Amino acid sequence: MAVLEWSRDCTLAALLNEEIEVDFQIIVFMTRLQAAQIIKALGLDPTIELNEHELRIATQFVHCGQGADWCDIGGCGAVIEEINDRIIIPLKIRNVYKKFALSSNLLSPPKGVLLYGPPGCGKTLLAKIIARAANARFINLQVSSLCDKWYGESQKLADAVFSVAQKFQPTIIFIDEIGERDDSFLRDRNTQDHEATAMMKAQFMCLWDGFASSDDAIVVLGATNRPNDVDSAILRRMPARFYVPLPSLESRADILKVLLRDQPIISDINFERIAEYATELSGSDLKEVCRLAVLSRVKDAFIKGKDLNNESTRMIRESDLIQSVIKYKQTVQVSGAIPVFEPLD
Repeated sequence: MAVLEWSRDCTLAALLNEEIEVDFQIIVFMTRLQAAQIIKALGLDPTIELNEHELRIATQFVHCGQGADWCDIGGCGAVIEEINDRIIIPLKIRNVYKKFALSSNLLSPPKGVLLYGPPGCGKTLLAKIIARAANARFINLQVSSLCDKWYGESQKLADAVFSVAQKFQPTIIFIDEIGERDDSFLRDRNTQDHEATAMMKAQFMCLWDGFASSDDAIVVLGATNRPNDVDSAILRRMPARFYVPLPSLESRADILKVLLRDQPIISDINFERIAEYATELSGSDLKEVCRLAVLSRVKDAFIKGKDLNNESTRMIRESDLIQSVIKYKQTVQVSGAIPVFEPLD
């Protein structure tokens, strides 16, 4: 009887293992297919060999070739100029100075960059535009994707991040909300960190240091609203730090002009006056203000039974925008959503 039970258990275990193996093969196939589609869409070399872990990282490539441009970011003129000088130009002229044997590390872009400031000020959008301007690949790295329950797999995935970036360089490895999430291995260390998290962080920083001493065109770019929560060891590896502040009055006016450039507005709108009402609002706040103003126009047309495409439908007025600012500020003040933010020392 015991022999029969043992035989049955062995058979079930074999079937279970076979089922797990089939599921794993399906996952690998789907990952390979997804990675191949992304690589093709980005116009990258499809003949480059990628292992199982590199395929998983390759699925996090993001296409930055179309969409927003510098003109879509209002109020960041000084930051944009500094980023262009310190990051974009070194990435773009890399092949030029290699041609003339100018291989000094001082001509290379910084291997670590941090964009920090209040939420809603365009840090993530700025990161994508940097990649586009530098003609670089953009890996939107989800830190959670590096976590694997199997021992040693997280370290292999961390290694794959940099090997993929190297194979398709120039590459920007973007990590959003760096140090903000409780499960982020880049946040400040504490005694409650799991052993696997500590090992993955050590592996990531070791790999980071390795390519930092090479000529590879790879930049780790982080964005955060809470720079003081980022591990000090990570901050040391990000010497180029750019504070993206709340927009000034002039910047708010510029942002409003950008957001409303394709909307039917009256010609004599005083954007500076509207910007005076919109103190302490971020770029994303101003976008919501504009949305409320457009909805106000649509609502009036809908109530009156007018065709929205009809030229007789009224244009957006200055009063619409001012009322939208007042309405929006009332809602965020009630919820306490306007943050107080101190720049990083």
